[in-house]
Amino acid sequence: MRCAACNVLLTDYEATRKSAETMEYIDLCNNCYSYIVDDVDTIDREDLRDIADEEETLPHDYDEEDDLFRY
Repeated sequence: MRCAACNVLLTDYEATRKSAETMEYIDLCNNCYSYIVDDVDTIDREDLRDIADEEETLPHDYDEEDDLFRY
């Protein structure tokens, strides 16, 4: 399964995240999900959370050197 926004492979934890309202899968990696986390209530499978899911990462298009987002 891949992220619907950026096409990276999803972890088991990311792939099983569901909307609490519609019960549909979110299908977003943690980076892309971070943009909507305050807007969507989810049901997460905490038993599938891994160390890779804990690491905070910057969005894929972030350029640390310039502190700019590339579009």
